[in-house]
Amino acid sequence: MTPQIRKITEDDRASVLSMMDDFYSSPAVSTDGSEEIFNADIDACLSDSPFLEGYVFDLEGTLQGYAMLAHSFSTEYGRNCIWIEDLYIIREHRGKGIGGHFIEFVKDNYPNTLIRLEVEEENETAVHTYKKAGFDFFPYLEMKTEA
Repeated sequence: MTPQIRKITEDDRASVLSMMDDFYSSPAVSTDGSEEIFNADIDACLSDSPFLEGYVFDLEGTLQGYAMLAHSFSTEYGRNCIWIEDLYIIREHRGKGIGGHFIEFVKDNYPNTLIRLEVEEENETAVHTYKKAGFDFFPYLEMKTEA
């Protein structure tokens, strides 16, 4: 049975915080988060921010995971861009097609939009899921700094 994809609500905060803690302490993410950052992310999802949306995967009241989408524009491709910032499925619900279902949800709701994400190369299960959904690797590295 496929879970409902719905927007994060305040009632989901504790569960999403727990999932974020698990996700950001796993080998799937190369940076550590903090409770302050996680709460700021959820606050942005709950606000009218045009930059971040949060979703949970809800099967009859049981959350099976969460995802966050960040909005931007790609000058390289001349169109809107959606970043799948977080896509986390609770371990016992992995392998059930939830990630692929969410990617199709994003494609359906944001047509003609470039969809980007980051993945750790050694996360073979995620890489397989993303390739199956049509993602390809960029041939360059991404860099960052903080102002």
